[in-house]
Amino acid sequence: MRAPTPSGRERPEPGRFGGANGVESDARRFAALWDRCIPSPPARDGADVYGELQRRYEAPYRHFHNIAHIRDCVRRVDEVAPLLVDPDAVELALWFHDVVYDVGTATNERRSAEMFLALSPGARFALRHRVCSLIMATRHARSVHGNDRRFIVDIDLSGFGAPWDDFMRNGACLREESAALTDAQYHAGQVSFLQRLQRRARLYATDYFRDRYEAVARENLRRILERLAQQGYASATR
Repeated sequence: MRAPTPSGRERPEPGRFGGANGVESDARRFAALWDRCIPSPPARDGADVYGELQRRYEAPYRHFHNIAHIRDCVRRVDEVAPLLVDPDAVELALWFHDVVYDVGTATNERRSAEMFLALSPGARFALRHRVCSLIMATRHARSVHGNDRRFIVDIDLSGFGAPWDDFMRNGACLREESAALTDAQYHAGQVSFLQRLQRRARLYATDYFRDRYEAVARENLRRILERLAQQGYASATR
């Protein structure tokens, strides 16, 4: 069954990702989403906006926060669309949530939301507000409230529930993005973030993701923090 949007319009069947034509599929899907949500003019059309996103996500330093990460997030929107209040807003937020990514800054999500606003003049105020709120939820700074905010946070954290080898490959890609930092600098921030997650009573905010990934994610966190402690990053044991 197709998921209705708050406007009452049916959400089209999800597009397919990956394969030899993955980029073309991404572009078609994003353009369809943008053009049904954002009036053009005054906004640029979906194909043009996708080109801007692609340029940013395919920057050479993007080893993890790239188009493949966005593709994986959007695939998960397809999985949970019937459980979302506004799947289009969630998908738009995911396309934009990492579009600005400067290592070591605390303003990436805010600037990503600002970029969405700059590119979406003429869209409904409620949609623009909703998308920006969803983008800001991916800061993972505190517990979140609201159905779709909980889902977008869980989608963004779903990689913690990947099999160990995939989890470690993702970690290596994240480390490459921070190549300018020393190991001591990088792992201090890594340990602080991982410990915050580990201290949560529940890592995932929704039953859907908790049932599927919580146990594996907890074990991954335990193993990586233990490994970091063994490598001499003492704060990992606190």
